[in-house]
This record gives sequence, C-alpha cells and structure tokens, in this order.
Amino acid sequence: MRLRRPRGLSCYWHEGQFVVHPYPRGTPVALHPAAAEILSAFEEWTDPAEAARTLGHLAPETLGEAIPALHEAGLLMSEGNPQAQRDELIDRHWGTWAPEAPFFHYATQDVPYPDHEAVSERAPSAADMPPLFTTHPGADRLPLPRLPADLRVPYDEVLYNRRTHRDFTREPVPLRTLATLLAVVFGPVDFIDSGRGVLFRRTSPAGGARQELDAYVGVLNVSEVAPGMYHYNALEHSLELIGAGLTSDEAAHLCADQDWAGGAAFLVVLSATLERMRAKYPTPRCYRVCLLNAGHLGQTFALTATALGLGPAQTGAFHDSAVAERCALDNIARTPLYVLAAGHPHPAPEDAPPPAVLHTFRDTALSG
Repeated sequence: MRLRRPRGLSCYWHEGQFVVHPYPRGTPVALHPAAAEILSAFEEWTDPAEAARTLGHLAPETLGEAIPALHEAGLLMSEGNPQAQRDELIDRHWGTWAPEAPFFHYATQDVPYPDHEAVSERAPSAADMPPLFTTHPGADRLPLPRLPADLRVPYDEVLYNRRTHRDFTREPVPLRTLATLLAVVFGPVDFIDSGRGVLFRRTSPAGGARQELDAYVGVLNVSEVAPGMYHYNALEHSLELIGAGLTSDEAAHLCADQDWAGGAAFLVVLSATLERMRAKYPTPRCYRVCLLNAGHLGQTFALTATALGLGPAQTGAFHDSAVAERCALDNIARTPLYVLAAGHPHPAPEDAPPPAVLHTFRDTALSG
C-alpha cells in the first residue's frame, strides 16, 4: 500500500503547539514537529518501507508507530481511496491559489455554530462594546453639505447603465455630489437597540449590523476639497484630514500601479475595524462576512454613483501595506479590504471593449 500526504494540508504553530490541519473537513491535530519531516517523505505516492529508508536517521519503532497514526488521522492517504480522489480534484481546481485561498475557504466551512443564547451570553455589555463610529478627534475636518440630491432616476435605468469605468474626464466632481454619495452609501439610515447597546443600519446589508467597515476618501479632483487622504466621519458627516496631498501617480501606485486609478476624481478605501465584528462573532468564518459586507457596499456605491451621473470603478488589486499607511491604519486591528473609485466618465473611453459580434462566439464555450 502506497501512501501520500494530502495536498490540502497546512501546518502552523498555535498556543505553543505544532498543529497539522488537513482540509476540507479535517480536524486540526497537535503533533510533535518531527511529524512534518515524516510527512515530507510522502510528497508523492510512496511505500512506507521506502519512506523508512529516506528517514533512516529516525528509529524504526518511531516510524512504526507514527506512520499508522498519521494514516488513521487522515494525514496520510491510501492510493486510490475516495479521500485521495477528492484531494486530487481539489488540487486540480484550487492548486493555483494554494495554500492561502483553499485553506481559508475550507477551514472556514462547516464550522460549528453556537446557539443564539450562548452568543448572547458571551456578547460584551454595552459599556464594553467597541465604539460605534470611527473618529479622528485631532484631525482638521471639513463639514459636508447636507443638501438633498435628486436620486429619483428610474431603477432600471440605473441598473442597466451601471458599468465599471476606467477612463474619466478632468471635470471636477462637485463637493455636493461627493457628500451625497458618502451619506447615501456610508451614512446611518436609522439606529436600533441590539439589546446590548445601539447599532445603526446603512442602505447596504451588514452581518449583525456591526458596521465594521469605514470609508477613507482619497481626493484627487473634487471642487472645494484639497487633494489628500481623508476619513469619512459618518456620525458628523464630515471629512477628517488624514494626510495632505494626493497625486495621480500616487493613486495609481496605491492601486497596484493601475494607471486608470490616477484619473479618477476620488478613491474610497473600505477598511475593516475587526473588533466590531469579533466582539459578537468569535468564529473565523466571520472574516468572510467582512468581505461580503465590502461587496455589498461596493455595489451600493456603484449604483448610487451611476444615479448621480458618475462613472464608478472598483478593484481588489492594491498595495495593502502602502494603502494602510496612507490611511493611517495599523493593518492589524484596522485593515483595508477594497478600493472603490469614481469620476465623470469619458464620453468616448479609449479602452472600452467592443461589443460582441457573430464571430466573437465562434470559438467560445458558452456552457460546460
């Protein structure tokens, strides 16, 4: 019988123990670090006797106990069994992104969910809850106008006109337009009693109404606002200056050197204040919820920008550490997740993809 370690296997130190974590649906096991050396001998399908020769410096009785134990724990697989077949299939589809993406995906699947009473008992009191809003008390601030804007554009028109734009005019975005966009997307709609303190809701869904996402605005071309990096204070409806100055070249560099980002009128960095989510939901699966919440806000941003006559854009490609530093985030408790952008769309964009025509579909697989 030949054995191989799963491709879906991660090892790490946790609370002073060496942990081997198989996925999917594997149970983390604390082992002696020597287990890593034994597993390394089974990189490909290998007979235990052959592996023993490779590991000749280890005592035979040690291998005689360890190899069957690793096999029983699912850390070594038998050739041809269902576990091995599934492992090969997962590696075929996820291998390009391994180990980070598949480990995160599968290690946060099928988690045990505590009952609601247990969650309520463990939840901190109102006095111990993290602050509901992020503020920068010492920052210079620009109060934003609260003039209502006309968003009564037909829903179907907004929905079907929404497109990602990468080419913008040099016409500045009016301050009133930016203020409306920030208020509609990121401002509070109402306040609710969670039973352990007040929470607020936005126009986008958010897991548990924790509202862990903050908006940092990189202004490039907005009337009445000097270029710079600002925090949107949703409670005050103001812009708090984080760092003066922002050039098109820097904006492009922050967005993974994508030139189009430097042509936008402004960027919006969505940053997660993790404690707001973690205070109620301790399971690591809730990091998924933070990412989903960022997507919800991104869609509302895109639709609202479209209704206001702007061209929205969004990207997950950015230099995380540089963006965090520019927004004065520690990239630990507060970390950037998503970058949005907008400006006046160019009427004749240079890089717009042509519409599909008959020959476009000739060699295209439309189903599978």
